[in-house]
Amino acid sequence: MGKYVIQPHQRLQEWVAEEHGYFAAEGLDYEFQVNGLHQEATQPATVRSADEVPAQVRAGAFEDMSAGRACDVSSACHWAVNGVATSGVGRMWGHAYTVTPSGIFAAPDSPYRQPADLADVPVAVGYHSGSHYATVQALEPFLDQSRIQLNFAGLPIDRARLLVGGQVEVANLFGGPYYLAEQLGFRKITDATSMVGFLVAPHADPTDTAKYFAALRRAQTDIDLHVERYKKYWLRELPADLAELVDVHRFGPGERIVFEPYTRDMYDRTQRWMTARGLLDLADGPSRYTDVVLT
Repeated sequence: MGKYVIQPHQRLQEWVAEEHGYFAAEGLDYEFQVNGLHQEATQPATVRSADEVPAQVRAGAFEDMSAGRACDVSSACHWAVNGVATSGVGRMWGHAYTVTPSGIFAAPDSPYRQPADLADVPVAVGYHSGSHYATVQALEPFLDQSRIQLNFAGLPIDRARLLVGGQVEVANLFGGPYYLAEQLGFRKITDATSMVGFLVAPHADPTDTAKYFAALRRAQTDIDLHVERYKKYWLRELPADLAELVDVHRFGPGERIVFEPYTRDMYDRTQRWMTARGLLDLADGPSRYTDVVLT
């Protein structure tokens, strides 16, 4: 068997597990594949000069996972993982999920102060990704669906650069970019916190996958107890041009892994929510929970 390939997800847990040797202690022979949501994995086409309108990028987590990721385990919003697992490119891990702080941010001098102010205002999000679905979920209590406008502007780092540079007025951010916007004084119009799931590749060794999650459980405890020791790892998730603008030691903990089942009820409710809003067209239709979730 080759090394177990892990794609991190703009969070601290994998780096903490590596620091303390938890993967090795579990007997996992591993390596990181960091060109997913990592700081170097921006989509240049979406980062343009200030006098240009950002290009619409109609490809995101769902399309990336559907094409097959070069790793054994990776993460994306539970909506996308829930959907892509129906295609057979992997299965959703059913014994844990995460909750990630997220928000819809605008510049402090903008006219937008309440969610209702965002009627017909394009919000920069990632296509078929957590920010896409989380923005709809966050704004629908305040706006009719027809008044929620989305600007598909690429990955989280892309959106952070565009917001800081004034190229977009409003953006959904999570992870390091969330804390960056908060620290720089951008106004959080509303919270958009959401769930993240794990996609396990068909070729992934089940024993190695269990070792991976055992190590993450130990890392999560360390973060819960002494998060200040690990905030330095936000520097691995921000490119230099953004990192130099902030003090990452003032950031929060980011994603928290919840070691509870992703249940049949959660799966069914997620499918109904996406279907009712026409957010994801699954060519083969929805699948059964037992077919797509590793329980």
